[in-house]
Amino acid sequence: MDDADLERLFRTYNTQLVRYLTRRLGDRDWAEEVAQETFLRAMRQDRLTNERAWLFAVATNLVRDEARKLERRRRHLQLLAEEERDAVAPEPMTAERAEEAAFARRALETLAERDRHALLMREEGLDYNEIAEALELSVGSVGTTLARARRRLAEAYEALAGTRRGGHAAS
Repeated sequence: MDDADLERLFRTYNTQLVRYLTRRLGDRDWAEEVAQETFLRAMRQDRLTNERAWLFAVATNLVRDEARKLERRRRHLQLLAEEERDAVAPEPMTAERAEEAAFARRALETLAERDRHALLMREEGLDYNEIAEALELSVGSVGTTLARARRRLAEAYEALAGTRRGGHAAS
């Protein structure tokens, strides 16, 4: 890929990709780093057939790989911390909006990885064909995947919010 193609690719997709990654990671700086790595990998390609789907698929894989590394580190640190103390109490949320956002993030984390990625990609405006290519699904199954993911996200959010309000989560 030549410099002009890479520059066009960056101008066209960087904002969407960083926004998707920020939602996925919860950290804009980290999202920008992953996006940069994604564009570096694109630079090594001779040709991309579906640019947006390819970029989102590579970014998703980079996040997945990094998440695996972080999870291993996190488990190790958690074991060390548990040796020093019995339990860690979460800090109370002071703003209702922050609480809702936290519920939404936690609910999103409960979804299967493919469902979570499909929702976030759709939120970024990827069409069914692009999502199918990025997640290696058939185009026909994207709608079903999104519907299931939305339903499970709503159920998880309501269960989390109901528990926090002292209500009863639906069973």
